[in-house]
Amino acid sequence: MKLIPFLGFNGNTHEAMAFYARALGGKVVSEMKYGDMPPSPDMDAEGCGGFMPQPEHVAHCQVEAGGAILMAADGPSADGQGATTINVDVDSVEEAERVFAALADGGQVQMPLAETFWARRWGMLVDRYGKPWMVNCMKPMDGGQ
Repeated sequence: MKLIPFLGFNGNTHEAMAFYARALGGKVVSEMKYGDMPPSPDMDAEGCGGFMPQPEHVAHCQVEAGGAILMAADGPSADGQGATTINVDVDSVEEAERVFAALADGGQVQMPLAETFWARRWGMLVDRYGKPWMVNCMKPMDGGQ
C-alpha cells in the first residue's frame, strides 16, 4: 500500500507542482488539462457539483521524487484552499526550524513552531500556494527528551 497525497489547487497546479518537483529533487511525470480530457456524461452546462473547470486548468498532475509520489489538480474545495495537509517529520530541532521557515516564506503561520507533548517542535502553516503543512520533530517514543 502507498499513501499518495493529492493536492487541490485553485488554478495554479502547473506552477505549484513545478515548484514542488524542483524543491524535492524530482520531476513532473504527467500532466493533463481539463481541455484535453474526453467529454464526460457527468459534466453538464452547470459543471460537476457546481464546479465548472476551465480548459487550461490542470485535471491531473503527478510528481515523482525519491520513490515518492505527489498528485494534484485544479478543482473545487469548500475553503478555496484544498483539503490535504502535508506532514513533514524531521530528526532535529534545527531542521524543523529550517524547514518551517522555508515553507512559511511568502505564506502564513497558523501555529508557530513550538514544543508540544508529542514533539520537540511542531507547527502549522499555509504556504504561498495556499497549501497547509505541519512540521514535526517528534520526541522519542519512550518519553525521553
